[in-house]
Amino acid sequence: MTADTRTDARALKEANTEHDVLAVIRERFSARAFSGEPLNEDELLTLFEAAAWAPSAMNEQPWRYRYTPRGEEAFDRLWNCLNTGNQPWTKNAGALVVCSVMTTLERNGQPNSSRLHDLGLANAQLLMQATSMGIFGHLMGGFDHARAQQELGTDPQKEEVFCLLALGRLSSPDSLEEPFRTRELTARTRRPLGAIVTRL
Repeated sequence: MTADTRTDARALKEANTEHDVLAVIRERFSARAFSGEPLNEDELLTLFEAAAWAPSAMNEQPWRYRYTPRGEEAFDRLWNCLNTGNQPWTKNAGALVVCSVMTTLERNGQPNSSRLHDLGLANAQLLMQATSMGIFGHLMGGFDHARAQQELGTDPQKEEVFCLLALGRLSSPDSLEEPFRTRELTARTRRPLGAIVTRL
């Protein structure tokens, strides 16, 4: 497939916003067509650095990341935790990441009710940084959570595995089987602002 085909797919996914926002916000999308090229250590650590500077309740920074580049045994172990609907397209990701959260506050041991909100903020910053570097991600809840916890050896009462993240550089949507190819070639939409925003 040519670079033009990849460019067309990326352009198709660019958000048509009502107001002018940052390019990385318009360009970010949950990709499935990955090139299979592994991501290097410096690239991955740059993404985690971006996530590390997200805001969090009482600066607890409850997020934890564990990662494995493509081609390593750990990649295969994580891939085997995925549901069958996610396995066909994640096999060509450049890296897989486990996103987990500490369930209690370090300061007093009480439950951290903001933990998932804070992980979401960190993941958003990670994905914006990735987009700026020509790297795309796809967050997934479709996996065997108990198996992932077991693979990592973590206690879910203390550290909850919440989602997995596939990262990589783009390939042509033609590399995908259906129904994933059609999804990759379908433009993104959002509710109009008037449906979600109200002036008081």
